[in-house]
Amino acid sequence: MARVRTVRSLGVVGLVLAAAVTAGCSGSSSGPPAASHASSGSGSTSTTTVGASAAPAPTESNPPGDIPDNQAYVAFRPTGGGFTVKVPEGWARTGQGGTTVFTDKLNRVEIATASASSAPTVASVGSEVVSRLRGQVPKFDGPKVSQVNRHAGSAVLLKYQGDSAADPVTGKVVRDAFERYAFYRQGHEVDLTLSGPVNADNVDPWRIVTDSFSWK
Repeated sequence: MARVRTVRSLGVVGLVLAAAVTAGCSGSSSGPPAASHASSGSGSTSTTTVGASAAPAPTESNPPGDIPDNQAYVAFRPTGGGFTVKVPEGWARTGQGGTTVFTDKLNRVEIATASASSAPTVASVGSEVVSRLRGQVPKFDGPKVSQVNRHAGSAVLLKYQGDSAADPVTGKVVRDAFERYAFYRQGHEVDLTLSGPVNADNVDPWRIVTDSFSWK
């Protein structure tokens, strides 16, 4: 009887060991799915990072109001002669009385002629012209008057700022910078006014126009 109990005990121990081994194998098999889940999460993070980066916006070649460096110029001679000046080719032209205007987008060249008994001076422009423009130009500001030399000779230069007229379609108003050159000879005055947005770099084009002015 003792021997039978021993055999039964050994059998029970064997069954317990077999169950333990089976449970261990079953537990280790759960590892791969967990690892696969972690790998999938890593891949998702990588994809999100790549998708978040956006291409940079293209840089504009010219700020608004800049006149291109390759702009061509043509000579303008008013009816009756008296002088000639180069203006940008292809710009729209309008005229009324002794005033001719050339425009393109945000830029403008105005040429006004008048009879004058005496030559304009820094003092006369600083008082008479500035006073008149204050009532004509919206938000007129920062007038600076000086005497400058151009190829045609001496001229009185008035620099100032003001608001443009509202765009008829968008209603937008542009802050403009103005350069007004007053040329004079033998009772004839020509006022050459150049304007464009305050941030535009039109120093060279405006120099080309004003240096081209000549009496005929």
